[in-house]
Formats: sequence, structure tokens, C-alpha cells
Amino acid sequence: MGEQRQRYNEEFKQQTVKFIQEQTKSVADIAQELNIPSSTLHKWLAQYRQFEGEPLASAEKVRQLEQLLKEKERQLQEKEQRIADVEEELAIVKKAVHIFSKPRN
Repeated sequence: MGEQRQRYNEEFKQQTVKFIQEQTKSVADIAQELNIPSSTLHKWLAQYRQFEGEPLASAEKVRQLEQLLKEKERQLQEKEQRIADVEEELAIVKKAVHIFSKPRN
């Protein structure tokens, strides 16, 4: 039989979001501590989060985002290079097909 779904009141949700904002732990760690799915906590954060006491951009967060951006740019360059290589190979194959498909005299 299915497990009974746990229901939480608005006050509990708001207090949990406030607790998450005050912690340095990840949402996954807090979810495990509270025995609440992390997806539920993320929904609560989206709904109840208040930014008053929370820094908008900490230096560590900025460094993490810059690192992620550099990694994504590197991946994009690799993909663009692979696309260029494949396009070059395709052009060669097209020429070969054209040459070998000509009728012989």
C-alpha cells in the first residue's frame, strides 16, 4: 500500500525556507536532515524565499558562476570545432559521391 503523504502548514514551510537561507549547507543536505524531498524544498524556496538578509552575489558564488561560464564556453568551442570537422568531412564525401556517380565513357 502507498505511503501516507505528509502535509505541512504554511508557517512550517516559511520557517523551513528561512532556516535554509540561514544555513551554509546545501538544500540536499537539509532535505536529508528533515526527511523531506529536496524537490519539495526547492518548490518552497521558489514560493517563500525572501532576499532581505541574503547577499545577492557573494564573492564565492560569483567565482563559481565564472568557472561554470568558462567551462560552458570551452564545451561550446569544442562542439563548434567538431561541427566544422564534420561539415568538412561531409563536403569531401559529397565530392567523392559526385565523382564516383558519373557514368563511365
